[in-house]
Amino acid sequence: MRKEFQILDDFINKKALRHTPQREMVLDVFISTEGHVSVDELYRFVKRKHPQIGYTTVYRAMRLLSKTGLCNEVDFGDGILRYEHKYNHSHHDHLVCTKCHTFTEVSNPRIEKMQDELAKKHSFKPADHRLQIFGVCKKCR
Repeated sequence: MRKEFQILDDFINKKALRHTPQREMVLDVFISTEGHVSVDELYRFVKRKHPQIGYTTVYRAMRLLSKTGLCNEVDFGDGILRYEHKYNHSHHDHLVCTKCHTFTEVSNPRIEKMQDELAKKHSFKPADHRLQIFGVCKKCR
């Protein structure tokens, strides 16, 4: 069993939720999809492989996967909630253009260190964090 399925299974057991094959089918398709995917996009991918699965099932499965820590919900300010892999993927932040809604993934160890120092200074134990910087990209200026 792939680790992602074990994580989902453990979470479902811990929360006393129902095990459904549809959740595993959605997870299987999501795992094979890289990038930042909306529920609409993922639904189209799932529908190709599993025509019996409905939109609401995909939506609810992704909300659940987010709670398990397998993915992040990402809002780039364009009204579309997207999901990206979190498990077994390196942490990164986003630069988001408010005109064309493109985004760039960025990583900076100095920023990560500063965030850790800030949390430590305030005796705060972070569970997760996201940094998104909104502005205008070079192309749109």
